[in-house]
Amino acid sequence: MKKYFEFWNISVIAITFILFVLALFSTGFSKNLFLEAGVFLVSIKIIMMNHRNSLSNQEILKKLDEIIEKFEKTKNGI
Repeated sequence: MKKYFEFWNISVIAITFILFVLALFSTGFSKNLFLEAGVFLVSIKIIMMNHRNSLSNQEILKKLDEIIEKFEKTKNGI
């Protein structure tokens, strides 16, 4: 899991989950449960989007490095 998420992402998920469980026990099973579950799911979704953007950025940087390397090879060849 450390490979896919950073420490801060895991800590945000853990804190949000702990607050969700505390809210569950303090308010009980009421309509507020849906609100708490929504907040929990939104924070997880934001972290998942952040991870996907990070992977996408790594791919883009890798391709840019390849382009720069090819450009410098052709520049040195001339």
